[in-house]
Amino acid sequence: MISENKEVLELVDQLVRVDRLGAEKIFNAVREQTSMSRTVDHLILPALEIIGRGWEEGTVALAQVYMSSRICEELMAHAPPSSSLKHPDHPPMAIAVLEDYHLLGKIIISSCLRAGGYVFHDYGRVTPHELAKKVRDDSIEIVLISTLMLRSALQVKEVKRLLVEAGSSTRIVVGGAPFRFDPLLWKEVGADAMGANAVEAIAAITSCVKGNTK
Repeated sequence: MISENKEVLELVDQLVRVDRLGAEKIFNAVREQTSMSRTVDHLILPALEIIGRGWEEGTVALAQVYMSSRICEELMAHAPPSSSLKHPDHPPMAIAVLEDYHLLGKIIISSCLRAGGYVFHDYGRVTPHELAKKVRDDSIEIVLISTLMLRSALQVKEVKRLLVEAGSSTRIVVGGAPFRFDPLLWKEVGADAMGANAVEAIAAITSCVKGNTK
């Protein structure tokens, strides 16, 4: 069981000090106790939210916010998979960021998927046309799209249009701030499912695999 408050506050202290080794020690201690998705949802995200509020209140510098995000990205990117890892059966999958420059959301989901044994293509930052082409070329059946800005979230509609025009039935799972602020936006842009966090994203993938979307 994670002592959430204590460990979150300890991680915040190490991050604002830009102490990567100290942050890594706390991250690994929690990671050994639970899954990557719970580590993200109960340690990483609360710590970054506290640091973000600190910046809004003037107690944390923007440089500290930036470095905290970078350290968390590195910790998740280099986290070893669980020794008891079982690879789930799933169709070809991919993840991408749609025209945003902030990649933290994609890194969080990617880390959780890898920790859970999922194998997928990482297309990085792409335009709707680039994404639709890659999805068709790789015969992707489930594509996860992470967005930060509303403009990018609305671009999902263009991806859907291009895939439908090409005769593709690829299912789209979206996530990111615009979809958390507007719980119905994912339907408006033609996505098949939405994940507000890493746990929900994996649940959405499972539903897609079982054909339970829509």
